[in-house]
Amino acid sequence: MKNMLRTNFKHIKRVIIKIGTSIITDEKGSLDREFLQKIARQIATLVKQGKEVIVVSSGAIGCGVKELGLEGMPRDVPTRQGVAAVGQSILTEAWRRAFKKLNLKVAQVLLTYESFSNRKTYLNLQNAIIALMKYNTIVVVNENDSVSIHEIGDTFGDNDKLSALVAGNIDADLLILLTDVNGLYDKNPRHKDARLIKVVEKVTPEIEVMGGRAGSWRTKGGMKTKIEAAKIAAKSGCDMIITNTKEQDVLIKIMRGEEIGTLFQASRRSYRRKERWVMFSKCNGKVIIDSGARDALSRGKTLLPSGIVRIEGKFSASDLIRIVHDGMEIGRGVVEYSSGELRKIKGMHTDLIEKTLGYKNHDSVIRKENMMLI
Repeated sequence: MKNMLRTNFKHIKRVIIKIGTSIITDEKGSLDREFLQKIARQIATLVKQGKEVIVVSSGAIGCGVKELGLEGMPRDVPTRQGVAAVGQSILTEAWRRAFKKLNLKVAQVLLTYESFSNRKTYLNLQNAIIALMKYNTIVVVNENDSVSIHEIGDTFGDNDKLSALVAGNIDADLLILLTDVNGLYDKNPRHKDARLIKVVEKVTPEIEVMGGRAGSWRTKGGMKTKIEAAKIAAKSGCDMIITNTKEQDVLIKIMRGEEIGTLFQASRRSYRRKERWVMFSKCNGKVIIDSGARDALSRGKTLLPSGIVRIEGKFSASDLIRIVHDGMEIGRGVVEYSSGELRKIKGMHTDLIEKTLGYKNHDSVIRKENMMLI
């Protein structure tokens, strides 16, 4: 049966393609080099059409497990870091060889959550990726698993979220998640009456339930994490498609407008660049505010020390923190004072800041222009 046509993607410019571990490696962690070459050829075609393409590639840990002859995922942190380091070099070299046959160069970019949490680093990342794309270089992105391990700090958790954050960082038009299923179904696709959902206009609680649970040791994600990625992409003004790599020339067909997989549409009211950084970056602490401060923020005011009841966590001035009222996060923002300073001036009028601290950074704890309410 011939696929119907979509008109969304014929004229788009910037595309992120995320490739999961389950389709790039086998059960033992061996790379499917024939698959890599097939995808590389399709990407080369898109580049010739004037598209800018970034690849977010999983598979490093699987490659490392195979190379070191391990039975499965090691539990201790140092070994997991070593496995990731071994596997990443194998993965990058495989991509380099695949694209070299097509006269395209490859740049490896390994990221941690800090790359998106520090404003300056966030902007530098954006500038570097955009500069590389101008030279027809395929940027291959992965999480730096050698240092980004759950036990030693914040991680993306999966490359689905990472790909969505990269899409928001560089203003991508489309994010394609290549996987081993046809898309999102209304129930487990093993059921004969399961129906493929072709378009999701908005991720509702009902859609989230359809995501089910996360994946196996080889695949951190699953449909659940893909739906989370769709929420980030949508708010970044980026469409997202989940589709099966078994579809012949799947990337070419998507760009041609064929109706393949599940399309998650971009939100009509998406976040601007700085708002994306505030909403999707790591927060280093929180301030708990009273009802008066909450009402003031809802009227577009700044956050003053007088409205702060309690401080949680340790953070510095210029860090991103959460704003909480009655147990609920109501916003985020860049703070003007450290956690230690705020513990001294919380509940005070602004006139007492300089007298208490001996200096004053600003009347506000969080300025209006550096704040996003949820």
